[in-house]
Amino acid sequence: MNNHDESFVKPEILALVLSKMLDKTIIRADYQLKELQGGTVGAVRLVTGMAEVSDGESLPYRVVWKTQRKWERYGDPDSWRREYDLYTSDFGESFTESLCWPECYHAEMNGDEIQLWMEYIDGVSGLDLTSDMYARIAEELGRFQGKLYTERPDVMQNLSNLSKVELTKNFYLRYRSWDVVYDYIRSDDCGIPKHLCKMLINIDNNADEIFSRIEKLPIVLCHRDFWVANLFYSDNKIVLIDWDTAGWGYMGEDIASLITDEVDVSHMIEYYQKCIPAYYRGFSEYADVSHISDHCIHELILVMFGYRLVDWYKFAESLEDKAMHLNTLQKIYEMNNR
Repeated sequence: MNNHDESFVKPEILALVLSKMLDKTIIRADYQLKELQGGTVGAVRLVTGMAEVSDGESLPYRVVWKTQRKWERYGDPDSWRREYDLYTSDFGESFTESLCWPECYHAEMNGDEIQLWMEYIDGVSGLDLTSDMYARIAEELGRFQGKLYTERPDVMQNLSNLSKVELTKNFYLRYRSWDVVYDYIRSDDCGIPKHLCKMLINIDNNADEIFSRIEKLPIVLCHRDFWVANLFYSDNKIVLIDWDTAGWGYMGEDIASLITDEVDVSHMIEYYQKCIPAYYRGFSEYADVSHISDHCIHELILVMFGYRLVDWYKFAESLEDKAMHLNTLQKIYEMNNR
């Protein structure tokens, strides 16, 4: 049961948020709401308006209001409240000058719902990101993860609500156990070209050996939803939103997402060629990774996205979407043949 009207902003909460945001005493403020994104268990809204401050001045403002109700993600039951837990911890101190998250002005939990009032980020995002921006994002991610990996700040030891290191493996095993996709790529009536099916079947046949190699990589803090819609290139900084899946994972998981997850397919191979060395370059500023000869990014891409792309292809409602998912699989195939 939701405990507030989502079309109504409490004046006292808005005044509290704007006072912190503008560093002024707010007398009153009007507002308009615009849906940014949302679903059945949460919503993200842009709140805009004019704020009247104590000296009589009126100031325009933009702030993001995010609500998230309790739901259970497979293998990660507390992910729904993770952003609240991270924002109310000292985790924000771990960011670098060049990679950060939006500032949070107010966070509260009401039973089975969290509410966050956050900085609005205006920057380049999504498919507008250039290949040079991709490389910079990869390098800054490497620096951030390398810094945490080497320095191991106390805040990281004290965080109790982070996703587990085996989350990616369990995600793959769950997909592999789903007959709808497992049997499909092995059937005669599969619409996916045989060489792509063989690529996916080879992963299944060699999964134990592949995971034994992945599990030799450093364990780092991963964002785990590191795709273009959650990345903003703003004022020469990288700002990352949506931290609800964050947790411990293997070096390169986020790069696999950056290269593959709903990107401009025509540039995927370029991203693969640019982002991996940039990522390792950033990481190596803090930790010696010269001994890693097998970065396993291609394997991580297939483990994380292989069956997901089969699922998306099989149930796509348009021929255009089917073609895009096939093209993505083809580009993944070509990455390993360069």
